[in-house]
Amino acid sequence: MRAMVLAACCAMAACSTQVASEQPARESMPAGAVHPESGLEVIPLTIVQDGKRHVLQVEVARSREEWSRGLMFRTVMGADEGMIFVGRPGQQASFWMRNTVIPLDIIFIGTDNRILNYYPMTTPYSLDSLPSAGLTNAVLEINGGRLEELGFTPGAQVEWED
Repeated sequence: MRAMVLAACCAMAACSTQVASEQPARESMPAGAVHPESGLEVIPLTIVQDGKRHVLQVEVARSREEWSRGLMFRTVMGADEGMIFVGRPGQQASFWMRNTVIPLDIIFIGTDNRILNYYPMTTPYSLDSLPSAGLTNAVLEINGGRLEELGFTPGAQVEWED
């Protein structure tokens, strides 16, 4: 019985959320670093459109396990941070928000490395499938509303070195 109560308490603690504003602000990760929460490599990623450029520092998810975990359970992410999912080029992609606490922009990058389509301000914990509008080279997740805030739209070029 004691083990069941302990397991229930741990499960409830794992499901609890904190509002991002309750978390202390973090500086963006330097390029080439390893992210302290995920252990993934951090690289620079640049979005370019109509003479406008913006650089983000993104964690790189390459393996099936890294893709499955994604940004689940993360309670805060810096304004210029994100995660790029690479390693499965030329495939249709679909994402959901299972166990994802913070709203995200899910951005599908086509085989030409341009933004194909995206879902702004996704709903935390939603199990709704969010599909790409075609074949992808990668998928980028950033803070919800950030792509619009930066002024980028489908067709923007996305550059990174993998």
